[in-house]
This record gives sequence, structure tokens and C-alpha cells, in this order.
Amino acid sequence: MEKELTRKCVATGQIRPTDELLRFVKTPDSRLVPDFAKKLSGRGLYVSNSKTLLKKALEKNLFIKSIHLFLKISEDFEQNVEHLLYQKGLDWLNLARKAGTVVAGFEKVKAHILKNKVAFVVEATDAAEDGSKKMAALSEGLEVLKVYSSQDLSAAMKKANAVYVAVLKGDVAKATYQNIKRYQTFLET
Repeated sequence: MEKELTRKCVATGQIRPTDELLRFVKTPDSRLVPDFAKKLSGRGLYVSNSKTLLKKALEKNLFIKSIHLFLKISEDFEQNVEHLLYQKGLDWLNLARKAGTVVAGFEKVKAHILKNKVAFVVEATDAAEDGSKKMAALSEGLEVLKVYSSQDLSAAMKKANAVYVAVLKGDVAKATYQNIKRYQTFLET
């Protein structure tokens, strides 16, 4: 069995699994940059996947204090991190669309749920209340993620008025779920 990688969160001091953390790297020119793909070389600095804790780390200079070196951190760093997480989830949803592993529209989502082919559902944050209640009843036992507007979903799906999107079971579903869930967790904590 492979040992799970853990790192220390600069904001809380807790040791956590790396998949629960956001990784940042100090570049050779002393800039702090996000490295969510964990591919950049350099000293990794980690913070829990939380907007609140990222804000705390920035306000209290905890990245700098943790490595005892100067770091250049842009004024809009927090907004850039949020946008990267937002976009990465949509990019994976678009990739799943290209792979043919998503369906959009209430009736198509319903049909695939009834056939037990759905891994999870993405519902627009601006979905109508009655439709949302119907989807909740229909998708009992499935996770319904609500982080993107219908405009966001429509752009990712290349389809007008995408309010309900079902990601079908398969290899692409896991990565798509992880990236959308990462963004949702960041916003909620």
C-alpha cells in the first residue's frame, strides 16, 4: 500500500494529506505562484483548501514567515487563486463534454439517472427552485454540486441554457469531480 503524502498547512500548522491542500511554489525570482498540478520545481508551501485560510495566510504573511525568506505576492493573489480553481473545474467539465461523458438538460439528466449511468450532477446556482426540488428528489443518493451559474455551465457545455449537467460514470468523472469539488470546498470553508 502506498503511503499517503502529507504536508503542513502554513495557516493552521496541521499536517494534512496533500490532496486537501493547495500547493504554492517560490520561484527563482522570489514570486509566490500557485502549483495545483504539483509539477513546478522549487520549495512547496501549502495551505488548506480554504478561502478563509488562504486569506489568513496572506494577511498575516504566513507564507513568508514559514520559509523565512522574502516573497513577492501580488495584490490580487487571492482572487487569482479563486479564479484558477473556478476555471479548472469548468475546464474539466468541458473536457468531459469533449469525451462524450456528460449530458445536459433536465430530461437527459433524468433519463441517465434512471439508467444508473450518472456519477454526479452539476446544478446551476441560479436554477429555478421547483426544478431544483425535482432534481434533488430524482438524484437521491447522488451528489449534486452547485458552484457554477447557468451562464458558466452553458459556456462549458457549448449549449444555451445549461442548468443541469450529469457527468457519467467512467474515468473522466473522478478527475472532473475532484476539480469541481475542490473549488466548492475552497468557497465554503
